[in-house]
Amino acid sequence: MGVIQSYRDLRVWQLAMDLAADAYCVTKPWPREEAYGLTSQVRRSAASVPANIAEGFGREASGSFAQFLRNAQGSLKEFETHILLAARVDLLDEQGSLALLAKSEDIGRMLGSLIRKVANTPVERVSKARAAFARPTTDDRRPTLDEAKSQ
Repeated sequence: MGVIQSYRDLRVWQLAMDLAADAYCVTKPWPREEAYGLTSQVRRSAASVPANIAEGFGREASGSFAQFLRNAQGSLKEFETHILLAARVDLLDEQGSLALLAKSEDIGRMLGSLIRKVANTPVERVSKARAAFARPTTDDRRPTLDEAKSQ
């Protein structure tokens, strides 16, 4: 693959989207009384994984991206727990749960690898065009009129 220009180019995001779609398909036949219970929890946690990857990618700093990737990992572990519970209460058969857990483990490994890569990447310098719109810090602001008079 060439240069990553969008979160959609990330293989881990693509696989996480597939997992979220699988979560919706698997939970569709579940009983209606679970609509606001386990069904909702499985769907929400699965959808949160690619959403966190995408949101983190949109941040300016690599440290922020890494934190969102960690959030995605947390959502993935939450998803796995819900799948294990669904299998335990017979909402999901063993074959279905094992397939989802295998996909989840693959995504987890990819997230861990990406976190290490992003955490070791130096923060990019802000372009001059973007710096023109940046908020000044106390070190680079202009003095106020009172401060200028007293100098």
